[in-house]
Amino acid sequence: MVERSVGLRVLSHAVMWLGLLVVTFPLYLAFVAASHTPAEIIAVPMPLLPGGHLVESFKAALFGSDGPGSTAPVARMMWVSLVTALVITFGKIAISLLSAFAIVYFRFPLRNFFFWAIFITLMLPVEVRIMPTYKVVADLGLLNSFTGLTVPLIASATATFLYRQFFLTVPDELVEAARIDGAGPLRFFKDVLIPLSATSTAALFVIQFIYGWNQYLWPLLATTSEDMYPVVIGIKRMITGGDAANEWNVVMATAILAMVPPALVVVLMQKWFVKGLVDSEK
Repeated sequence: MVERSVGLRVLSHAVMWLGLLVVTFPLYLAFVAASHTPAEIIAVPMPLLPGGHLVESFKAALFGSDGPGSTAPVARMMWVSLVTALVITFGKIAISLLSAFAIVYFRFPLRNFFFWAIFITLMLPVEVRIMPTYKVVADLGLLNSFTGLTVPLIASATATFLYRQFFLTVPDELVEAARIDGAGPLRFFKDVLIPLSATSTAALFVIQFIYGWNQYLWPLLATTSEDMYPVVIGIKRMITGGDAANEWNVVMATAILAMVPPALVVVLMQKWFVKGLVDSEK
């Protein structure tokens, strides 16, 4: 039993508020910078209170600016990032569900070998195989396309492993009951396994969406056209040189916009995300 000490409670709250301050202060600085002109931002000391140019900064970010770096509209970048993240997320979930279902419920030769072959790919992330992957994508003419941005990242050994472990906990009596009722493999998969794994799928959706949204290295190689930049690449392309050469207000506005979709996904799916990770009655 945890002792309810006033001092311990005060200390725990102080640590919590300190952590909150460490996390939110950079966000506040980005918001302040987005509300000032570039000249005001590089002035010493930098203003710590919001200015009056917030709307202009977000408008320039969304619809394009005349800065020295990338001038592509952030609205287009956000669309590219959203499509990429959703395709990667749903692709990973669909492929992982089907592969785990096949490994657990079908008896075929070398079944365990294929599972371990999938699992070992955890040691081969995209950073390790990036050059041969780029060569294949380039030879197929898939650079600067949604296919080239998503297909090389769509498989997930982690999600396959998690679904496999969950399917192994499904009682055999449930499988027998479905078979007695005349349910075939696909109907059992659709009507029983998918609903049962809803919380796990929700948790994976949050993780994989953020993974797809924050991709940097692969889009850096796979895109050379501004109209196919995801927003993470767009932020980097906006920064060209010294402080005076950049529109920091537009850069910070873009950074704030880039944080909105993953933050919304986490907030809206927080209940399902936590339940999918800690639910013991799955």
